[in-house]
Amino acid sequence: MFSSFKQKIIDYVFTVSKQPILLKDLLIANSQYNERLHVDPVKLGFRLKVGRAYLLYILLVIFIFIPFTAITHKLFANLDPHVSILVAMLLTAVIFIFFNFFRVWLVDQVALSQIKKGWQIHFPFFPYKEYSKKIDKIFEKANKLELPKKELEKYILDNLSD
Repeated sequence: MFSSFKQKIIDYVFTVSKQPILLKDLLIANSQYNERLHVDPVKLGFRLKVGRAYLLYILLVIFIFIPFTAITHKLFANLDPHVSILVAMLLTAVIFIFFNFFRVWLVDQVALSQIKKGWQIHFPFFPYKEYSKKIDKIFEKANKLELPKKELEKYILDNLSD
């Protein structure tokens, strides 16, 4: 259920290209993802709709903070107003800071989704979870050898059988 909900969020917040991902772009993105780096969205064919991301984030914040304010209202009503102001400032800062974390999480989720889709095209007989790191190491060696794009797939497949 969570994965279908997550997919609906991705579909709402991102524009995803219908074009297949090129092999070299897929291998670079997989390498970046495995190293926990930011993946280039253009190479994987997606773009964040920032307005929709803000709207979704605002709805999530409202969904979380309405119960919080209902529970803590009586406590803050009886406290010194200065404490309430400081807590409000702190919560506002936290809300704005966490949007960046939310946006990075969204991009990571769609990047992984796109990598897995591209994986099904280029490496249909090699499950992503099992072979992503192995192929990443082989791609690293291929980069050192400066292989042309035409020979890259053959090199990777040949080295997988070793």
